[in-house]
Amino acid sequence: MGRYTGPRQKVSRRHNAQLFGPSKYFERKNYPPGMHGPKSRRKLSEYGLALSEKQKLRYMYGLFEKQFRHVFSKALRKRGVTGETLLQLLETRLDNIAFRLGFATSRAFARQLVVHGHLKVNGRKVSSPSYNVKAGDVVEVRDSAKTKAIVQKNLETSQMLVVPDWLVVNKEGLKGEVKRIPTREEIAPIVNERLVVELYSR
Repeated sequence: MGRYTGPRQKVSRRHNAQLFGPSKYFERKNYPPGMHGPKSRRKLSEYGLALSEKQKLRYMYGLFEKQFRHVFSKALRKRGVTGETLLQLLETRLDNIAFRLGFATSRAFARQLVVHGHLKVNGRKVSSPSYNVKAGDVVEVRDSAKTKAIVQKNLETSQMLVVPDWLVVNKEGLKGEVKRIPTREEIAPIVNERLVVELYSR
């Protein structure tokens, strides 16, 4: 299970993207960390740019390098465009689905919910954040007063969160359904996934 515990704002500033959610600190200092401040933004080589795109995806979804390579290998074996398949596999991870539904205020929080057995998929408890949900799957909160209180609070906190069209959320029943696997346009990635594919194809 990937769990980055280092300085998040430095990583976001290094890659010029808010990888861990909105941050007023990033808005004030949207330049790379280091003693040279705003002047330290350098033009990256082709390899450096591809590496940066890959790192953005890793940090955003909370994966270690070995885990990310495993997801990429899985995408490579599937039919279709490898880059889009990679994005779909990342987006349909159970921890990300819980975050998208508003059950958690961040992907890290969603990962904790899954690992501690607070969520069920089609009525069965699933404790693996990397579990890939499928179209038609129903994700619901375990029948526990404590768990329901936590998720209810998160739903209230994330009221401004827009639930994607490919998901349906039932806030009263504390459950959600995956209507379909999202397209690249629906995922709207902040990276150029083709560069990531090229990086691993070198």
